Amino acid sequence: QNLNQNPRTLLPKFYGLYCVQAGGKNIRIVVMNNLLPRSVKMHLKYDLKGSTYKRRASQKERDKVFPTYKDLDFMQDVPDGLFLDSDMYNALCKTLQRDCLVLQSFKIMDYSLLVAIHNMDLAQREQGLPDGAAPADTRRPAAQKALYSTAMESIQGEARRGGTIETDDQMGGIPARNARGERLLLYIGIIDVLQSYRFVKKLEHSWKALVHDGDTVSVHRPSFYAERFQRFMCNTVFKKIPLKPSPSKKSRSGPAIPRRS
Repeated sequence: QNLNQNPRTLLPKFYGLYCVQAGGKNIRIVVMNNLLPRSVKMHLKYDLKGSTYKRRASQKERDKVFPTYKDLDFMQDVPDGLFLDSDMYNALCKTLQRDCLVLQSFKIMDYSLLVAIHNMDLAQREQGLPDGAAPADTRRPAAQKALYSTAMESIQGEARRGGTIETDDQMGGIPARNARGERLLLYIGIIDVLQSYRFVKKLEHSWKALVHDGDTVSVHRPSFYAERFQRFMCNTVFKKIPLKPSPSKKSRSGPAIPRRS
């Protein structure tokens, strides 16, 4: 229903719910949209909540081939954030705001934003290509039915339902840059949206708030959680590419350069 009313959403898309009986037990299977394309290599992956209490990847997680880092890791690895152009940044933050309102209305909290990063410049170096050379074709082998399944479509809503998308921009990644100016493609989506703020979670937050700073723990009432989540994503994780002043403004505002006689 949310997808029909609001196609620009980063919330997960549920395609099916099944129950299988095995050994006298019910096994429930949920079929969801995959956020990360298999044909594009991800160089970094983060599970972000906007909280800082124990939000660092464990050593066991770090030892994996493709680890998932957390909030404190992101703040350490990417202290300047990820830079988007102004229109892309505004579209992303508006999408996050709408999605948080939906989750808040259902009293849902403890969700995360999955952010996977493909570094295009690093990928070129890994392939041994000179700067500016075109990388190998990483497009999907055949056209695929799309239901707003890529990151770009999630915030722009441009694909038509049931239509096909054939792109050469590496599976609809959101273009961005890091502080070093490297070209990035971001694949993002909100995950873990099935945790409601009920009695047990209220007790958990109350206990943690007594021991630690209550505003830093992940378990929190939905309204506060949504506000902190948006603030962290749109102030710390994603930022606008700073505009360069025009030459005329530079000449007016900068110090006068003395001419040689």
